[in-house]
Amino acid sequence: MKKISYFFSCLVLFFFTTAGQTNFLNFLTYINSIDDPVRKTAVADSFVNANRSAGIPIREGNMAVFLYNNNANYVQIAGDFTSWSASVTMTRISNTNLFYYFRSFELNARLDYKLVLNGNNMILDPLNPRTCPGGFGPNSELAMPNYVQPWEIVRRPGLPAGSVLSLVISSTNTNSSFTYYVYLPPGYDSTDTQRYPTVYFQDGLEYLSLAQAATILDNAIDVKKIEPVIAVFVKPNNRNDEYAGGLRNAYAAFFTQELVPLIDQRYKTIQNKKKRLVLGDSYGGNISAIISWNYPEVFGNCGLHSAAFQPNNYEIYRAITSSPKKDIKYFAIWGTYEPLFTIMRTFRDTLTQKGYTIKTAEYPEGHSWGLWRANIMNMIAWYFPGGTLAVKEPGTVPAEFKLFQNNPNPFNPETKISFSLPKGGETTLIIYDLRGNEVAVLIDRYLSSGFHAIDFRPQGLPSGIYFARLTSGKYTATIKLAYLK
Repeated sequence: MKKISYFFSCLVLFFFTTAGQTNFLNFLTYINSIDDPVRKTAVADSFVNANRSAGIPIREGNMAVFLYNNNANYVQIAGDFTSWSASVTMTRISNTNLFYYFRSFELNARLDYKLVLNGNNMILDPLNPRTCPGGFGPNSELAMPNYVQPWEIVRRPGLPAGSVLSLVISSTNTNSSFTYYVYLPPGYDSTDTQRYPTVYFQDGLEYLSLAQAATILDNAIDVKKIEPVIAVFVKPNNRNDEYAGGLRNAYAAFFTQELVPLIDQRYKTIQNKKKRLVLGDSYGGNISAIISWNYPEVFGNCGLHSAAFQPNNYEIYRAITSSPKKDIKYFAIWGTYEPLFTIMRTFRDTLTQKGYTIKTAEYPEGHSWGLWRANIMNMIAWYFPGGTLAVKEPGTVPAEFKLFQNNPNPFNPETKISFSLPKGGETTLIIYDLRGNEVAVLIDRYLSSGFHAIDFRPQGLPSGIYFARLTSGKYTATIKLAYLK
């Protein structure tokens, strides 16, 4: 009789875990109806094992189910969605070692988290193989079904690589020395006449090691998403003091009066404020805003990855939002699961009203390197777009808005997408898969009227049917693309 009951329980479990139907709530009802502790444990173990291949946390639509299947007195979750406090306690299924917690997230959410055992032991989720680098070590990663992993952080075989030089500079402004790294793009030749825009990174070592910035630059240049750039990654000595505290103004002076002139002297840079971008994360965003605001004649572009406008009574935030407009272009991204999202929305709205050129994006993510690394390429591309976007017949204004069929189609390895704009405006050209998931953003910026063309080379995408959607102002058009490997 026990064998028959056990077989029946496994049969029911099979129904719960086949064809992608985890159906956790039904499973929960079923397992709680079992009285036999041995059979109950076996069903719990089988359920966990059956769902490993699909991925744990289990994702059912917009619901995520966190599981822990081991001995513990109690288990909590700390992560982006708890402001990293262990405020979520998992529920234990009686007579088993299986703990669970479920809640809804946005379908494209991506969040870092860890488990906390018995109130003091913080660990990676042992059932989740996906991790994301963080400032205090790796975290487990929850990626909801519609989240698209950034292909550009992965180094492809044969990808042309730029060189990264490690250097030291002494500063009289701060009375200290700084380690910095210079990225020179593939094919850089000091004897050539070509000159390059420059991108200056705060928290330089972290952007290189945690965000894979050199690989991102190599990939973005290779597919002509951005024009070749020289990048400078500066490692702070005491980021709190230099980025937000008492050394912030001295550090800004060092950056603009000592570092930039040295880079311009040693390397083939374009010595123009509109061809320099300073960007940073968190407090690094704060100092990037200070540098560009105090020295707009040096930096005409400022990138903010979750800018932490918090210290010094929001000094730089108040200066930018309440003072007359300066000639600075801003690109800011942040996460919905960050405490700073409300002030960044106000920052966006205020600067828009003041007439700034500003690009912003808010994602259902937290204050993490997972968010920042996935938005390096698009940020740089907005300032320094690659050479794949061509304008035909300058001076000719098209009579209609039109998205032409890509050529060739089917295609491999790349295809050209052409379109006409009768008037200029903010324009996007986005590639979607058959499920409606966004897989590539080819254009996301202001374009003038005219005939345009851009090359599309899929990266990490399988063969299949895709859709290209062009939007400019009130106009939208879509074409179907067939990619054959």
